[in-house]
Amino acid sequence: MAGGGPARVQAITFRTEDGLSLEGEIHLPDGVPSAAAVICHPHPQHGGSKDHPLLWAIRIELTRRGLAVLAFNYRGVMGSEGAFAGGVGEVEDARAAIGRARKEADGPTFVCGWSFGANVALREAIEDDRIAALGLLSMPLSDSSLDLPSLPDPERLRAYDRPVLLEAGDADAFCPVPELLTLAGRLPNATVEIVEGADHYFSRREREAAGLVGRFAESRI
Repeated sequence: MAGGGPARVQAITFRTEDGLSLEGEIHLPDGVPSAAAVICHPHPQHGGSKDHPLLWAIRIELTRRGLAVLAFNYRGVMGSEGAFAGGVGEVEDARAAIGRARKEADGPTFVCGWSFGANVALREAIEDDRIAALGLLSMPLSDSSLDLPSLPDPERLRAYDRPVLLEAGDADAFCPVPELLTLAGRLPNATVEIVEGADHYFSRREREAAGLVGRFAESRI
């Protein structure tokens, strides 16, 4: 992919199929984008939004590598219309974001999700052939208070052969490494990256985590 100079940032709104207006930002590289990317943020009811430092690091890394990146807020978050929809409506939000991002680049689409956003991204990808590769960080796999929709059943996961990055810290209580490796075993084209000493939030390790996402996207898209 083309290397880039400073990104150009454009505030946008776009609509979901059920008529809600969502807010986002398009980050464009210096030059013609080689691909599009969408970033799905963590749980709206636990402080999640597009503006977490980890997600900033990821969008900077992807834009630097030549992608047009859309970061957005789910329904009910900050300036986006609607209300939290239990992880179901948020899949519709991701679907609409992919459509909007693809207006910026004719190439393939990479979707990256963190925590709740990883759950949303994987469930959308199973149904959406526009997604060429996935980056899933800190996928919640243990019991937690997040009350997330279930992941696709093992049969559907085994049939999903597009590239998937599964990334987590080895100190992540919500994404234990053994459970992550079990998930990886159900995905035929999975890459696992474990960041030693990192927690669920990749605190003070944001750039390192983003670099793994960027290298994966560049090699698979």
